[in-house]
Amino acid sequence: MLDTYASIIKIRRRVFEEVAKIAYNGNYQDIEEIPFKIFDSDVKTRQSIFLERAIVAERIRLAIGLPVRTADEHAPISKGIDEAICSHRYYEPPLVNVIDFACNACPTNSYFVTNVCVGCLANPCANVCPKKAISIVNGHSVINQDLCIKCGRCKDVCPYGAIVHRERPCQKACGMNAIGSDENGKAKINYDKCVSCGMCIVNCPFGAIADKSQLFQVIRSIKDNDEVYAIMAPSFVGQFGPKVNLETIDDAMEKLGFKGVYEVSIGADLCTIEEAHDFLNNVPNNLKFMGTSCCPSWSQMAKMEFPEFKDNISMTLTPMVLTARLVKKEHPNAKIVFVGPCSAKKLEASRKSVRSDVDFVLTFEELMGMFLAKEVDFNSLVAKPIKNETSADGRGFAVAGGVANAVVNAAKEIDPNREVKVMSAQGLACCKAMLKDAAKGKYDGYLLEGMACPLGCASGAGTISMATKTKVFVELSKKSAELKKSTQSPYKEELDSLD
Repeated sequence: MLDTYASIIKIRRRVFEEVAKIAYNGNYQDIEEIPFKIFDSDVKTRQSIFLERAIVAERIRLAIGLPVRTADEHAPISKGIDEAICSHRYYEPPLVNVIDFACNACPTNSYFVTNVCVGCLANPCANVCPKKAISIVNGHSVINQDLCIKCGRCKDVCPYGAIVHRERPCQKACGMNAIGSDENGKAKINYDKCVSCGMCIVNCPFGAIADKSQLFQVIRSIKDNDEVYAIMAPSFVGQFGPKVNLETIDDAMEKLGFKGVYEVSIGADLCTIEEAHDFLNNVPNNLKFMGTSCCPSWSQMAKMEFPEFKDNISMTLTPMVLTARLVKKEHPNAKIVFVGPCSAKKLEASRKSVRSDVDFVLTFEELMGMFLAKEVDFNSLVAKPIKNETSADGRGFAVAGGVANAVVNAAKEIDPNREVKVMSAQGLACCKAMLKDAAKGKYDGYLLEGMACPLGCASGAGTISMATKTKVFVELSKKSAELKKSTQSPYKEELDSLD
């Protein structure tokens, strides 16, 4: 929704900018003033400027990594900030949160007749309704919501398109059916189902859902003079405009206080090699099919919804973890910040098995807040030579189909006589459908690529650029790579030491 929810996105990014400024300058008492800076008397609001400021206050708390407050909780925005200042603090679950007084309590699932209805003589909507929930009142169709079973037949047969289906946007976007309603009709997340894909965050037209951030803690670590290194997801190209690219990203990040930058495509190459071997060794002898591992929301969904297939999802470490381990091997005292497109990586990094490898996770939006806070001029960035250490296939992980393509190419290098058939799906609902077909034997012998976000990582909830634009920049970055296939990685001999 980057192109249509501009006003909400602007507020979200302004919060990141202001929080980053305070983290850098250390004037934590100024946090109380941020809602008034963002919503002054000249800013138009949906209802009340006081409500808008209250919502921004909760966004600020989440950006610091603190929990949201209830509407009746009387406490300053900074409550708990002393604990948040600690650079090694992880946010407490839940990661994704509903700000209840920002939620519009949208209808969850209903059909209703609009004023387009002309009261036609045929009344096909009433004729097809299996529960006789439609009657004609004053020449127009009316649906009795108590009788309606939401089958949608009336909508399908209306010749004028006068009947519409209303769904709560966040609920519709959730491929896990993890969003319901509380006693007041507000959105409520079932955390036993949520896999933190973040699609609800970017699909709420009221900006009522947000995730916690480590923005504050990253800057705190930098100010503590830690050796903070950034590892950049392949989809970073184009996120900050054409001036921030493979040649200039080092200079841009140094201006924020980072000691150095590595492409996560390095780890993507190693992940590709491992998964290619896994597939060749196990399919079809031990497994009927194999799923890729790099998208944590997809892999968690698969294991939750299809426990019988938990062994079919590759156990290969993700590119994020492999890259982090490589950097810490070279820099033992390093603090690693993964910068990427989604909330799911925050969830992955919070696991005990990954915490020692990845210290922080930031989205591209959160990193942009740091650039704005430090007033980094992208036009003045100094270009540096690109290291010849990552392949075109590794960089292709950023877009849908890229992971599978890389694994297929690697498998052909390892065993030219083997055919690797591929099926891919984007969006968790489509991923579920793919696994249901796999359960029926439709994809025996296949490599399955699952991505929680439409079009892959390029359209993650924490991105800045439109996915179609990002895809163009990814293709350019692939063309600029001297290495073309993951099997050419200069780090492939270190794989055994990273597992």
